[in-house]
Amino acid sequence: MKNEIPRFTFVPMFISRTMNLKTTLRVSGISYLMIFLTGFYANFFVLEAIVVSTDPITTVTNFIEYRPMLRAGILGFLAMLFFDVVLVGSLYYVTNKVNRRMTILASGFRMLHALAFAVALASLFHIYGMTDPATGLDLNQLEPKITLALENFDSIWTLGLLFFGVHLFLLGYLCIKSNGIAKGLGVMLLLAALGYLTDCSAKLFMGNYVDYQEVFGLLVIILGVVGELTFTIWLLFKGFFDARLESIG
Repeated sequence: MKNEIPRFTFVPMFISRTMNLKTTLRVSGISYLMIFLTGFYANFFVLEAIVVSTDPITTVTNFIEYRPMLRAGILGFLAMLFFDVVLVGSLYYVTNKVNRRMTILASGFRMLHALAFAVALASLFHIYGMTDPATGLDLNQLEPKITLALENFDSIWTLGLLFFGVHLFLLGYLCIKSNGIAKGLGVMLLLAALGYLTDCSAKLFMGNYVDYQEVFGLLVIILGVVGELTFTIWLLFKGFFDARLESIG
């Protein structure tokens, strides 16, 4: 009689395929949720509260006066970057059985986005350093330096979001081709990609982008945020509550 592994024998998580998938889904869902929380805080509650696009002097004054707030925003962006890199790896294991080469390509574009954002974030570190009272720089000296740093931050991050849009397009395609992910979710990610690609392309190549900024911003919110948030909810639900899920292929 052949030796058989008892039915309830403990199997380490990294060996059990089902458990490994569930863990990957949980990590992906939590990471995506943290990206939403840290990103919204750093961008909308900190950066947009400090920067007054029509008044450079007020912006510089705000950076000096609310320097601790800028530090908190930078920490939020760093946390967002960390979880973005985590997703590069975890999402690979979610979709690699659908199409390994396409998954590697999708992961590569997400990593390009993370690298671009890391470079962009250096501009905020530069602003934080310049606004230290020990530098002795006055408003007139700081204004052109901070304006340039903000322009660099914005343009490099926009380029990064262009890479991110390509990542979402590939991820949406993989979801549609998968047997374990709802096709509608893949379509929503394709629409999210369209939102990001349209907005970023317009921002980089349209000279009068500012005139239509609100329209493009709304497009990203409706298509991008809704699609990604729905995907996040799916990851969390499948990771924590769907006991029947065994594989995604």
